Amino acid sequence: MKTSNRYCPIEDYGLIGNLETAALVSKQGSIDFLPYARFDSPTIFAALLDRNKGGFFSIEIECDEVNHKQLYLPDTAILITRYLTNVGIAELTDFMPVNEENSRFALIRKLKIIKGDHTVRVELKPRFDYGKYGFHVERENNSLIIQSKGPIKQAFRLICSVDFELGDDCLSAEVCLEARDEIYFALLSDDQPYPDSIDHLVKFAEKSFDNTLHFWRDWVNQSDYNGRWQDIVRRSVITLKLLTSCRYGSTVAAATLGLPEHIGGQRNWDYRYTWIRDAAFTMYSFLRLGYTCEARQFIQWIQQRSLEIDTADELKLMYRVDGSSDLEEVEIPYLEGYRGSAPVRSGNGAYDQFQLDIFGELIDTIYLYNKNAEPISYDFWLSLTKFIDFVCENWRQKGHGIWEVRDGEKEFLISKVMSWVALDRGIRIAENRSFPAPLEHWRAARNDVFNDVYSNFWNPERKAFVQYRGADTLDASALLIPLVRMMSPNEPRWIATLRAIENELVTDSLVYRYNLGNGASDGFSDEEGTFSMCSFWYIECLAKSGEIDKAILYFEKMLGYANHLGLYSEQISLKGEQLGNFPQAFTHLGLISAAYQLQLLLAQDSRS
Repeated sequence: MKTSNRYCPIEDYGLIGNLETAALVSKQGSIDFLPYARFDSPTIFAALLDRNKGGFFSIEIECDEVNHKQLYLPDTAILITRYLTNVGIAELTDFMPVNEENSRFALIRKLKIIKGDHTVRVELKPRFDYGKYGFHVERENNSLIIQSKGPIKQAFRLICSVDFELGDDCLSAEVCLEARDEIYFALLSDDQPYPDSIDHLVKFAEKSFDNTLHFWRDWVNQSDYNGRWQDIVRRSVITLKLLTSCRYGSTVAAATLGLPEHIGGQRNWDYRYTWIRDAAFTMYSFLRLGYTCEARQFIQWIQQRSLEIDTADELKLMYRVDGSSDLEEVEIPYLEGYRGSAPVRSGNGAYDQFQLDIFGELIDTIYLYNKNAEPISYDFWLSLTKFIDFVCENWRQKGHGIWEVRDGEKEFLISKVMSWVALDRGIRIAENRSFPAPLEHWRAARNDVFNDVYSNFWNPERKAFVQYRGADTLDASALLIPLVRMMSPNEPRWIATLRAIENELVTDSLVYRYNLGNGASDGFSDEEGTFSMCSFWYIECLAKSGEIDKAILYFEKMLGYANHLGLYSEQISLKGEQLGNFPQAFTHLGLISAAYQLQLLLAQDSRS
């Protein structure tokens, strides 16, 4: 069998989570990815990255032909997988209870037979430490304690209403069920109280279901957005919440590691960390939709990072969810990678890159929080001034840019744009709150940055702002220029840049980040897909430039590239496949921002 045939398409997965970790469940009912017990922990299931060695938890209906359907219960992270056969229907419910005060791990699966008689095959094949170690089992009352064979003690408990057999390093069970029969499975951390009988398991599962259902619906109903695309906006904000740690307030860039940006290629990064940039944009989305609690928790998290460092250049590009920065990038040689896309990497070597733009995204988020949520403290302001002062003195410094290129540092356009943002928002906070600040010095630097961008990053031959100083390459990150209000969306040079990007990087609603052949290099020659985040930036730019009908058309076309559950990875291939880590926070926050802007303009039009 070909390697590719053993893997589900990336888009054939749904996401469940407990705000500490997250799992991917395939349309066939297999949990193929789960870090245990935190987003950035090693996995116990990673069949997504190696079908044979990664580990999984599958529930299958034994029938020659099974049609699978998958959906979320509306406004929740409770996932339903249906098995439709010529003799009947079975339904699998997957969820992870959320308890923000006591974040113990639990994953619950319930299989219910809706119609007909079915033979069900269940296989549980955990593999600890990214597939490196197998397991051994101890029975305790009505549960199984599954322990790693590796040197580090790690275990979880399985409680279920069927008897498993151990063979070939896999737990398996086969059971015949009739209409209305139900079976339950619970995976629990081994350090917590557990149901000691099947009756107690059923009560535990049903109570957990009710609590989880109400948690998500109560949370979603806090949203201020009631616009035209409410369903997809709610799905996107639930996805962002699923990628946010309730314990620390930090948001990971994506749920997975190792998923390729090109099938068979080498751009296979670990995104299960908190990028300052991505998290800042995520908090902007939360604030826009009225979720001030999430923004407050992140502000507290970033305040702690700022207090831990003496100078601004010590701020890391990314951190683990708990704020630590031990992110050494290593290859996992025993995993073949998704559809043979090796190497699989854990950690991320870009963590100590210098990327000037992160200061702009950070200060902008704090500015919005101070303006729209609650005033920041003076002590916090004092810790922020070192970042603004740093940008004031170092905005000319070269870096690796928003795309984290690995072939050397350059003066990237986006770094200058976000330096301008850092200075501008710092000035605005100081003026709004009458905080002491060297405003004249900051204003002079802000003017210098603007003039540098306007004059020195403009290429008269390309009639566009270019990727880095002296380049002739276009870059979709230039789409942020009007979105961060550095220039008017009707500024002639900006409009010319938009048209140039449309001619070179845009195909209908799909947008490439830049031309890999002549832009800054990340050291790999593979192709890549279009960046969905850039598509939503483009749509928002069209709307701000007055092309509202075109923007709406392209926005609704982009909705058609989501998977069956409304989820997006980082990229889309020419065949319409989802590529890269999944689901990707940046794509979903881009969708929210575009929907918000479109709705705002539609409301203005209706009033005029």
